Amino acid sequence: MCYSAQIQADYRKFVRTFGALMDIHEFARLFFERAEGISKAKVPKAMEDAFAEPQTDAEGAIKALIDRFEAEQTSKLQQDLFAQRKRLADAERSLESKVTKAATESKRIAANKIEQTLGWLDDIRRTEPKPRDSRIFPGHYAPLMVMENGQRVIRPMRYQCRIARKPASHDVKYQGGYNARRDNLEGFWKPLFGYSHGILVVNAFYENVSRAKMEGRVLAEGEQDENVVLEFRPNPAHEMLVACLWSRWSAPGEPDLLSFAAITDEPPAEVAAAGHDRCIIPIKPENIDAWLSPNASDLASLYAILDDRDRPYYEHKMAA
Repeated sequence: MCYSAQIQADYRKFVRTFGALMDIHEFARLFFERAEGISKAKVPKAMEDAFAEPQTDAEGAIKALIDRFEAEQTSKLQQDLFAQRKRLADAERSLESKVTKAATESKRIAANKIEQTLGWLDDIRRTEPKPRDSRIFPGHYAPLMVMENGQRVIRPMRYQCRIARKPASHDVKYQGGYNARRDNLEGFWKPLFGYSHGILVVNAFYENVSRAKMEGRVLAEGEQDENVVLEFRPNPAHEMLVACLWSRWSAPGEPDLLSFAAITDEPPAEVAAAGHDRCIIPIKPENIDAWLSPNASDLASLYAILDDRDRPYYEHKMAA
């Protein structure tokens, strides 16, 4: 289902590689609404870092919005850190006089939250990139390539699709809305298939699998299965052009929401052997424009693009 993916988050690389234009208005709207508290958009650090050295006034304005949000987050985290350090000190003083379950638990929780908060503060301040900076999960934003008036365009969109004219409650009712199954493209996804197509550039994807299935064995009587996360990377290594569907959702009194889902299909043998039953569909570079300019009256040609896919061998390992 592509529960998580390592994406290409630098919009400048999109521009260089694919000749795409950046929709500066949508990027500015995303960061403005987040800075103003209008939205709680989850944006990977790599998308923010792409604006670290602005080259235009518009990019500079976006960096200012990112800086404002980070300053507010830093202030909030520092307040939380102070509160947890006080909680830890109170618990330790209590334990000096008498060991109780409540004080022991309070100390444990406070210590864990202090460590977590310090990690978040370190991520805000950190300038050295790490692989996790470009990893997305359902509900996170990512740059999606679409077509507008014959021009490839990059827009930030949420990875969990809410189809236009559907109620916002669909986000909860259909929590798998990031997974557009190929066998349901003319069902649930009919309003988008043949109309609103996009491409997500992915270096790797991650899946939850059963340890028993991964190891190719049957559970022993009374044995509890375990969930593990596997990282799949194409061999030879390259960026994959993942076929997606997207939508612009609008409602009175609500900000517009741009969101998308990745199309998935039956897995190749090596993914199935690793214990997972779905796989993303990376299309070939020569099919980019045909995919991004779909004809709803010729769905057969769109299925043909999905069939004529990039077929790398997916090597897997336990995710870090």
